[in-house]
Amino acid sequence: MTRSRKRQLELDWPAGPVRGLDHADARFDGADLTEADIADCTFRHCEFVNVRFNCAVLHEVALLDCTFTGCNFFDAQLSECRLAGSAFDRCSFSGTVVTGGDWTEVNLARADLSLAEFTGVRLRRADLSAARGQGAVLTAVDFAGATVAEADFTGADLRGSVLTAFDPRVAELRDAIITAEQAVDIAIAAGFQIRL
Repeated sequence: MTRSRKRQLELDWPAGPVRGLDHADARFDGADLTEADIADCTFRHCEFVNVRFNCAVLHEVALLDCTFTGCNFFDAQLSECRLAGSAFDRCSFSGTVVTGGDWTEVNLARADLSLAEFTGVRLRRADLSAARGQGAVLTAVDFAGATVAEADFTGADLRGSVLTAFDPRVAELRDAIITAEQAVDIAIAAGFQIRL
């Protein structure tokens, strides 16, 4: 196993809002960002390990091609953030609220999103393999090209979302809340030929 070559940084956040930070190729291990107010910051190719984002508010923060391992996003709010290409492993999203933003090609495989709320988020080509989204609120989300094999969205609110990648033969959609238009998309994904 190779050790990370990223430089280790200690995050010492001020009591007030944090603005304008720019980090690349850094590793943040065990940082406590509870109730942090972060906006207009950029992190590229960074590693976040066991970082606590509990009750943090992130607005227009770019976390590009970053990895999150064992991080806690309890009651965190992320609005208009960009996380394109980032990956999450063993992270907690209980009470997380995500509004807007670009999460294209994010890896959320096996993530538990059942207590999370995503609204108006771009999750194109995201890996949601074996993700648990039972009862989650995932409205107006663009899931185009997403991988949803073995994912469970039982009882999830998916209204207004792009569901062209949601094949009910490989993902559990029982009792999910959708519109009639979305039902057509799912039927097409399942291979039905729809004729009037």
